[in-house]
Amino acid sequence: MSESSFATGVLLKQASDGDQRAWDELVRRYTNLLWSVGRAHRLDTADIADVVQTTWLRLLENLDRIADPERLVGWLVTTSRRECLRTLRRSGREQPHSPDEGALDGPAMIEPLDAGLIREERDAELWAAFNRMTERCQRLLRVLMSMAPPPYEAVAAMLDMPVGSIGPTRMRCLTTLRKMLNESDGPPGARQDPEERR
Repeated sequence: MSESSFATGVLLKQASDGDQRAWDELVRRYTNLLWSVGRAHRLDTADIADVVQTTWLRLLENLDRIADPERLVGWLVTTSRRECLRTLRRSGREQPHSPDEGALDGPAMIEPLDAGLIREERDAELWAAFNRMTERCQRLLRVLMSMAPPPYEAVAAMLDMPVGSIGPTRMRCLTTLRKMLNESDGPPGARQDPEERR
């Protein structure tokens, strides 16, 4: 048993015995991982927060049943994945959004018109290329480009891939994305129909 899994085992035992500090440390260590799972499933922030909270509740209910601390990361990932899928089934993948969003912004909050247009065109081009990538690349990049990317061991468990292949796969995916973006003609940020690039 590795030193880190021994430490996790101690925390699990202490948390099971009611030690709040041990529970807080587990939450601190693995919450970013759970948020990454939610982002990988393209949930909105409120749904991810619900998934994370429910996953911690499930662990609290099952603390006595986690016999092998080395399996805790896998257990957390699997549990949060299931919660994400439940959320997606309930919502039918619909992302609610108000048509008047931003209508209350004052003049000081409005940026120059051309800056917004350029950003929209750039983003549209980027997402068009991203959506043409393989599902494996999309999932890996979503997880690794999150605000607080999880450690490679957690990514490996989440995406079911060897730890050693994560870095090289990430590099290949980014290279592919860069090539797709460089294929477009015209000035940077100009929109182009994806069919015209082929």
